[in-house]
Amino acid sequence: MTEKLLPEPLITDDTVLFGLLALSLGFIFYTSSIKTGFWKKFYSIVPAVLMCYLLPALLSSFGVVAEEWHTVNELGEATKHGSRLYYMASRYLLPAALVLMTLSIDLKAITNLGSKALIMFLTGSAGIIIGGPIAILIVSVFSPESVGGNGFDAIWRGLSTIAGSWIGGGANQAAMYEIFKYTPEKYGSMVLVDIFVANVWMAIILLGVGKTERIDRWLKADTSAIEKLKIKVTEFTERITRVPTLGDYMIMLGLAFTAVGISHFFGGHISTYLKESISAVADPTNFLSFLGSGFFWMVVIATTVGIALSFTKAKNYEGAGASKVGGMFIYILVATIGMKVDLGRVLENPGLIAIGFIWISIHAGLMIFVAKLIKAPYFFLAVGSQANIGGAASAPVVAAEFHPSLTSVGVLLAVFGYVVGTGGALFCAYLMEVASSL
Repeated sequence: MTEKLLPEPLITDDTVLFGLLALSLGFIFYTSSIKTGFWKKFYSIVPAVLMCYLLPALLSSFGVVAEEWHTVNELGEATKHGSRLYYMASRYLLPAALVLMTLSIDLKAITNLGSKALIMFLTGSAGIIIGGPIAILIVSVFSPESVGGNGFDAIWRGLSTIAGSWIGGGANQAAMYEIFKYTPEKYGSMVLVDIFVANVWMAIILLGVGKTERIDRWLKADTSAIEKLKIKVTEFTERITRVPTLGDYMIMLGLAFTAVGISHFFGGHISTYLKESISAVADPTNFLSFLGSGFFWMVVIATTVGIALSFTKAKNYEGAGASKVGGMFIYILVATIGMKVDLGRVLENPGLIAIGFIWISIHAGLMIFVAKLIKAPYFFLAVGSQANIGGAASAPVVAAEFHPSLTSVGVLLAVFGYVVGTGGALFCAYLMEVASSL
């Protein structure tokens, strides 16, 4: 079985593509600023951040843009191409945003949020671990061919990579791929399920952000600690707010991207050193393999730099709009994430998509049940879920939608996801293997 050829999009030049994404973001924010008529009603239903994700997804679905595509030469040989915009946004803009959005972090106030954030995160992990095998059992009733396969073609092997991605992130997904050796030619369908289902769930979570108060009332949640943190940060920001100068912006640029350089330099060296020095880290089957991920260390170091700067006078740059600049970087990241989704490919393997949606529904159902049980705020549910499903790329996005001061909560939980990702995904994979044999 050969890899399915992906059609070439209308726009293949990353420079032009970036301009189109910037135009889309500008259009969304302009229309969302209109407080009368159609646009007011539209954005009262659909949050702006959701549109920042959906509009690029629609452009991808209609063939205007694409993250990957193939070209075929005269000899019939296919060459794979791809956009580097997501890489740019996740490796350059994300760490810069983490620094700028944690400049004014209040660690003491965050610790006062209590244990519910961690409980909801672990609940999300548990939902993914049990959701995979249950989804296989359900789909096997009406579509046994969707959960079958023998040897390295066994569907459960491919689903193990989704478990790795949804509990930890890209490094854990790669670990599952190495451990279970799923057929490379079929791996693309698993990536499609991962991206599509995860992003649909993210869209639902973002839709709920606009209804947070109503959801919290239904959950009977105590949001006092979150509100105190938001008020404290808001009061600090108002106290130091000033009209920013070019010098302010240049210094913020210097702080942010110096930190990006530091996080990449040391992240790459640390991951390489650990893989070369510790056999457990180099072994993708080991629990410690996530320590060999350069992306993991990049996020950790960038966040650490931001927290360290919060103990210096650099935190006063929040008054010049540090978190707003970071937010701009985050929205660019959101647009590049949306570009990954091609709705037209969803029906290529409906059985797998069904498994994905049942799986994520079990995860969501368990999260809602526990949130109701412990009266956890919707913020903890949303960020705890995204710290699992989306990892460090999207958990800060969701957290920032509640309030910029809460971004660091999403980052810290996402980093914790790397720690439990490989072990949790292995357990899930073995359960799915048992479910597939029943």
